[in-house]
Amino acid sequence: MAVLAHINAIGTATPPHDIHPAFIDWAARRLDGRDARLFARMAARSGITRRWSVLPEAAGSPVGPGGFYAADRLPGTAARMAIYAAAAPELAVHAIGALDEQVTLGTITHLVVASCTGFVAPGVDQIIARRLSLAADVERTLVGFMGCYAAVAALRTARHIVRSEPLARVLVVTVELSTLHLQDDLRIEPLLAMLQFGDGAAAALVTAEPHGLAIDRPFAMALPESAALIRWDITDSGFSMHLSGEVPGQIALALRDPAVREILYADGPVDRWAVHAGGRSILDAVAEALHLPDAALDDSRAVLAANGNMSSATLMFVLARILSGAPMENGVALAFGPGLAAEGFAFRRPA
Repeated sequence: MAVLAHINAIGTATPPHDIHPAFIDWAARRLDGRDARLFARMAARSGITRRWSVLPEAAGSPVGPGGFYAADRLPGTAARMAIYAAAAPELAVHAIGALDEQVTLGTITHLVVASCTGFVAPGVDQIIARRLSLAADVERTLVGFMGCYAAVAALRTARHIVRSEPLARVLVVTVELSTLHLQDDLRIEPLLAMLQFGDGAAAALVTAEPHGLAIDRPFAMALPESAALIRWDITDSGFSMHLSGEVPGQIALALRDPAVREILYADGPVDRWAVHAGGRSILDAVAEALHLPDAALDDSRAVLAANGNMSSATLMFVLARILSGAPMENGVALAFGPGLAAEGFAFRRPA
């Protein structure tokens, strides 16, 4: 009988600096006329109340006088990566500390880290391992630049490890610092994309111990002719996110495909959904396409409201809420990202 991997617990962490109001003010001043009215309306309807940033609070706002983005010319990629190298491991360790408060970590045999908002070598995985004083022979895997569905890839990797090594104790970490990548743009579409993103980290312990969420049946799919809809471009002034307004419609179209529905509902009716909170319009598209009850995506909407889109860490925040809830027979985790692609897995939490 195959070993079943379980997410035993999840710890989460966000920085203390709420940058959402400051960004809205900054972006609104860059628009006028119809675009300014549209941006204000979309910001009010975003479903987001707070987004957190590792950038210093001392200036009051990253875009205010003395803030990281205060100069006429925004900082280059090197300056942004210097902050990532220090702040990403720090935030990750905070999430691991929150995990440690819930479950005994014991001897970690494998470390899987996902991040797409920065690069550093030695990698953030090595820095975390050193900060935690993990054994020198811990097996490390770094999932880089997969974007919002990287949490699925990281948890899927942990599942494969546990199924092949039943005594493995896998620490899965997702850490994203999206606010390091503000762009000097005057167009409404990029400003609406930047409106979504915040910083956050999550850490999960995955083992064969039968408590928490059982991970089963991973799946992946790519939407044809959609590669240009979600894209990260590495520029001299950070990573530039392109998020097309066509994304929600394309996701809804894909979810109506009978072949996709067969994958999602392969185990029967779904009684709990963990959908990546990529934005209100994406969650609305999922709910409409799958004819979900009004409350089906409450966990995702709550994470979006409190944190915005934290790229790969977002789905882990949603799963953390589900872990603290009631048992369920058939759950589905689903995330979307560059490609345009979707990845996910089935899960359950026995009584």
